[in-house]
Amino acid sequence: MRQVLVLNGPNLGRLGSREPDVYGDTTHAGLAERCRRLGAELGLDVEVRQTDDEAELVGWLHEAADDATPVVLNPAAFTHYSYALRDACAQLRAPLVEVHISNPAAREVFRHTSVVAGVATGTVAGFGPASYDLALRAVADTPS
Repeated sequence: MRQVLVLNGPNLGRLGSREPDVYGDTTHAGLAERCRRLGAELGLDVEVRQTDDEAELVGWLHEAADDATPVVLNPAAFTHYSYALRDACAQLRAPLVEVHISNPAAREVFRHTSVVAGVATGTVAGFGPASYDLALRAVADTPS
């Protein structure tokens, strides 16, 4: 079974209680279970992680780069300014799908720019938790 890391950045551990009008009422635990369940259906071994710490997220990306593990990444606020995260993503040797629950382009102007998008295989945004489903399907459909 092909391993995939689903990595979530800051504040995503607060899903379900954080701005439900923007992010919905699905909790992070519910999102993680959804990803693991769909992953199993697609023949993927999905591990879901969340951190509010930029250095920890960069470390996980280094781990994925070293192991050539595909990544589904919701960089959250780091999307817009973390060049450290962007540089770690650029080292990946397997697919990287940037994912967002909301559509950053339809929100505040400061959210319109992603420093990660330029090194991602693709981006899925605006479909709520289903954005993760689409991202995992893209990974499953991408050759190893």
